[in-house]
Amino acid sequence: MQRSKNGFNLMSKSTSLNIHLIKRLLLLFLVVPALSLANSSNNTIVILGDSISAAYGVPTESGWVALLKQKIQQENKRYTVINASISGETTEGGVSRLPDIIVRHTPSILLIELGGNDGLRGFPLNLIQANLQSLIDEAKSNNITPILMAMRIPPNYGQRYTSGFYDLFKKTADKNSVVLIPFLLEEVALKPELMQADGIHPAALAQPILLEHVWETLEPLL
Repeated sequence: MQRSKNGFNLMSKSTSLNIHLIKRLLLLFLVVPALSLANSSNNTIVILGDSISAAYGVPTESGWVALLKQKIQQENKRYTVINASISGETTEGGVSRLPDIIVRHTPSILLIELGGNDGLRGFPLNLIQANLQSLIDEAKSNNITPILMAMRIPPNYGQRYTSGFYDLFKKTADKNSVVLIPFLLEEVALKPELMQADGIHPAALAQPILLEHVWETLEPLL
């Protein structure tokens, strides 16, 4: 009887350990997929831009950023799009706002569409480039992939300034090994029917073209 009792005790302990192990495994199987889903849902794209991305002069739902949201949903990409663009924004304004944007939205990708207002106001090129560098540095230090969008300004600012302005985007992108999207309005700026009356902002008809221009570079990164 004693041996039988000892045997029963050993079996009880073994059974208890097995049940405990099974519970831990079940918990692990439940938690890991939940964590994976949470991580995938944290994929956020933030557009940090000015009036070009803030849909100035056109319905917000017609702007290229709103169309990007629709495109991502249609393609079944698990990304959230946040438009942090403000009309009139400069690179300096972007630098001051970016830390708070990162805290609130924890983006994985940052599209930087800034510099146009700096150029139109004749800001020094080295200042513009320094601000773009700060935006890239801030993104990278937070494990965010920055994408730089090149801008142009009208030729009446003089050949030296306008050329230097456009070149600084490529120089900054090359220096930091950052993806560069060519001038966003390349295919629409010289077509009056695609531009608003001010000759600076794209019309509603141009927004799908802007989207395709961005999507060509962005899609492989998703």
